[in-house]
Amino acid sequence: MKTKSIIIICLLAISCAIFISSYGSSSSYVVFMVADEDAGKEYHIVGKLNKEKGLIYNPEKDPNFFSFYLIDDSLQEKKVIYHNPKPQDFERGDKIVVVGKTIDNNTFEASQILLKCPSKYNDQKAE
Repeated sequence: MKTKSIIIICLLAISCAIFISSYGSSSSYVVFMVADEDAGKEYHIVGKLNKEKGLIYNPEKDPNFFSFYLIDDSLQEKKVIYHNPKPQDFERGDKIVVVGKTIDNNTFEASQILLKCPSKYNDQKAE
């Protein structure tokens, strides 16, 4: 075999391995009920903040503990615990995506929080 053919085969094998490994570790968007069924697996949950129950964040006591209640798209509510500082402008977010796993029936532990804020390019004028 030519050296060029061996290099192309090696590159194809490496790219296939990268694709397979990234596909296997990817998570999907689900509701809390699906995440509860497989508590050890990481999922993305999309929902809205339940502003009536409030936020728990006291940076003087523990800057790496933040919790809140999230209502998913199926209207199921669950307490979310995040072991990092509260994201900036968290309360202003339109939709919230939490990435993590269920740790018990009432609690979801997030490893990441992604905020989907309302567009700043809407037709309304700023007040």
